[in-house]
Amino acid sequence: MEQGYTSEIEIQVMYADTDMMGVIYHGNYAKWFEMGRMQLITDIGYDYLAMEREGYYAPVYNLNVTYVKALKYGDRAFVRTWVKKNTGMKTDYGVEIVNGNGELCTYGTTTHVVVKKVDGEFKSVPFKRVFPEWFGIYEKIKVDE
Repeated sequence: MEQGYTSEIEIQVMYADTDMMGVIYHGNYAKWFEMGRMQLITDIGYDYLAMEREGYYAPVYNLNVTYVKALKYGDRAFVRTWVKKNTGMKTDYGVEIVNGNGELCTYGTTTHVVVKKVDGEFKSVPFKRVFPEWFGIYEKIKVDE
């Protein structure tokens, strides 16, 4: 993998994903952002479930979405995801969703922190320390802005 690596996954846009206006319901985009993040993690050779089996989780700390062009039932949709920022405590993923014509429909970011359950509560832990190899790959592939 090289610097600026972007993962891509196609989303099947289903009728059940639409709202009363016939466009994709806005809440689905958070799910699709997550699908993109999971594809990126898989692409680089890591397994989020293995991370959870070790007692660690990476919840969303922040979600930012901008809607540009509506997607509708029957459209093809592709989620592109990359590592935008990786501080060691927080990771920002850049995401864009394009239609089958390559037109930008939605873009945004999700920020995640790594936590571990300690005495019944979740405590933030440094991603850089608990997963140094994974952190290193993110450093290698992140997009320089």
